[in-house]
Amino acid sequence: MSSSAHDEVVQFTSELIRFDTSNFGPGQDQPGERDVAEYVAATLDEVGIAAQLLESEPRRTTVVASWAPPGVDPSLPPLLIHGHTDVVPAQADQWSVDPFSGEIRDGCVWGRGAVDMKDFDAIVLAIVRDRVRTGRAPRRPIRLVFTADEEAGGPLGSVWLARHHPDLIADCTQAVGEVGGFSLTVAGRRMYVIQTAEKGLAWLRLIAEGTAGHGSMRDDDNAVTQLAQAVADLGAYHWPTKLHPAQRAFLDSVSEALGLPMELDDVEQTLAQLGSIARMAGATMSHTVNPTMLQAGYKANVIPGVAEATVDGRYIPGARAEFLETVRQVIGDKVRMEILHEQPGVEAPWGTPLTDAMTAAIRQYDPQATTTPFLMSAGTDAKAWCELGIQCYGFTPLQLPSDFDFVGLFHGVDERVPIESLRFAVDVFDHFLDLA
Repeated sequence: MSSSAHDEVVQFTSELIRFDTSNFGPGQDQPGERDVAEYVAATLDEVGIAAQLLESEPRRTTVVASWAPPGVDPSLPPLLIHGHTDVVPAQADQWSVDPFSGEIRDGCVWGRGAVDMKDFDAIVLAIVRDRVRTGRAPRRPIRLVFTADEEAGGPLGSVWLARHHPDLIADCTQAVGEVGGFSLTVAGRRMYVIQTAEKGLAWLRLIAEGTAGHGSMRDDDNAVTQLAQAVADLGAYHWPTKLHPAQRAFLDSVSEALGLPMELDDVEQTLAQLGSIARMAGATMSHTVNPTMLQAGYKANVIPGVAEATVDGRYIPGARAEFLETVRQVIGDKVRMEILHEQPGVEAPWGTPLTDAMTAAIRQYDPQATTTPFLMSAGTDAKAWCELGIQCYGFTPLQLPSDFDFVGLFHGVDERVPIESLRFAVDVFDHFLDLA
């Protein structure tokens, strides 16, 4: 890999961060992704790769480009490489730097999106440009997609693209994007976790209906009381352990690295040795639900006839029906449940030629590394692609300092990514394109 790619990945990360692409959610005024999409398209155009800019709504822009230079194997299906360009909002007064400055200091690039996920966007741009300049084709055709709206679940980005322009990506059989591929240091050994699965998402509305009346009167049919009981029971419910194969493989790798047996009854204590990723790993030991919003009433002395709660549910892939039935049982028959928004669980196999290529690429630059699949508790654009039958993986191969709280920086304050980690990722991902 040339030194220019090592320099460009830092430059691109910084410049991408400077575009404020804060996503405040549906119905909110926001800057949109148009400006950064034009930047990405221009960066590709400089090396002769034409890109399409597609808008689901004004300024909610997704970039799609095909790259199949002479030398690729045209008999192979394209590999979808995807990253999103929107970010969650940042409260500047909580940061030690301007969150949209892309400041470079203390060996890191700082700013909102540094790890989620303008770093990966920059890695891809730097590699593709370097390969075009040096005449090095990837093994297979590449489809590049930079989406809008991932931080709101993708209805104006990946989901919209998959539903309205499936022809642009449907010939891809595999996809690579966020979140996995970064290193954990466990008992002095570097382990790279590659995302092969994501929990399914079900945002639920709980509705209790009672008898409206005067606040001074007795009311044994109070909707607020019924809802409060259901929310309390659901929040306190202890979900039994349910291990997905990716989670089992991850636990086995941690157990081997630590030289300790992994007791499922006490797994949280063992995982605590991994730092902040322990919270993510712990959340994938079972289904989870978290009540997040409550709404009832309009005046202190009026008993409302209806009370509602919103619940964020995440289920182990392949166990949707079990999850929903358990929620129904816990809330009881006085409260009904509606599904507000749902996205499927994501599963892709481990031990395939593609994941073997990821491992080989990492070991080319970190010979003692181990790799393991893992199940992520949150979601990515992979949920949209998997509905088209595309196998999706998270592979952003950052070699991180052992004390670097990478997972804690996702959506966090003072988000930043080490420069040397970016350069390592460029080397590894570039080699991966020769093998994938």
